[in-house]
Amino acid sequence: MDDASAFLTIAAMAAVTYATRSGPLLFLAGRTLPPAAIRFLAHVPAAVLAALAAPALLRPQGAFDASLDNCILWAGLAAFALALKTKGFFGPVALGMGLVAAARLFLGR
Repeated sequence: MDDASAFLTIAAMAAVTYATRSGPLLFLAGRTLPPAAIRFLAHVPAAVLAALAAPALLRPQGAFDASLDNCILWAGLAAFALALKTKGFFGPVALGMGLVAAARLFLGR
């Protein structure tokens, strides 16, 4: 790919990204969303996080793995339980990272 093609590709990607992010902002400016839409949109971050986390926990090597050997799954479940209890972010992240590191160090997984 030459420099002109690379520049045009990056510029097109930037334009599409800007359009998809600014479109709803411009369309919804000055409008009030119905309460049902606000309730629906409140669940979007959790749904996106679950959609990103589930494949990483259940398919760490590219194939489904719910065995005891899947230390990432068990660390993720422990972190999830702590997150439910504390409603925090740093604690569950630190716990999950620590458990995976410990499992890899001591169990060789």
